[in-house]
Amino acid sequence: MHTFYQELKQGSQALGLELSEEALNLLLQYQDALVLWNKAYNLTAIRDPKEMLVKHLLDSLSILNDLPKGRLLDIGTGGGMPGMIIALCQPERECVLLDSNGKKIRFLKQFIADLKLKNVIAVQTRVENEESIEELGKFDVITSRAFASLTDFVNASTPFMHEKSIIASMKGLVPEEEIIALKEEFSCDIIALKVPRLDEQRHLLLLNRI
Repeated sequence: MHTFYQELKQGSQALGLELSEEALNLLLQYQDALVLWNKAYNLTAIRDPKEMLVKHLLDSLSILNDLPKGRLLDIGTGGGMPGMIIALCQPERECVLLDSNGKKIRFLKQFIADLKLKNVIAVQTRVENEESIEELGKFDVITSRAFASLTDFVNASTPFMHEKSIIASMKGLVPEEEIIALKEEFSCDIIALKVPRLDEQRHLLLLNRI
């Protein structure tokens, strides 16, 4: 059994998730790969696996219960958060992980190939690249935890949206002013999240076009 198996299981249960043994093991394989590649490629500033478990795995898992269904795009996925974690837990969901950083996408492509994952692809491109926008098409859910500005994230997401798409933005503090600035175009549901062993505010913002 993996060193962190019980911790991950208990943490996910505290989030109200009942993940299968297979999903838990896949998540830990992903974390192990991230730790290994991080030594050479600097994929994430967090180096301690115990801290990764909380700040990457559990943090990303905290949105699962409130995430709308459908084809998902993770913009600025970095090392795969939250997109890869969603894909590993929900094999029925098609996920596209997008980032402009070649090293991070190489890591994700290698992990996808090693595990023969069928429901997820990693794409290296800039989010505003028109060719990529056309090729990738529209998504039901667009997520990110990378964007500092909610306004920037909404602008980046818009070309990938159909009329019923939902933007799912992971935030620490609630950006009240930005939500007000977008209120003519988007309604916003604010969901407070509690990540086990993380003493920081976390929120999921679900934005629908009006």
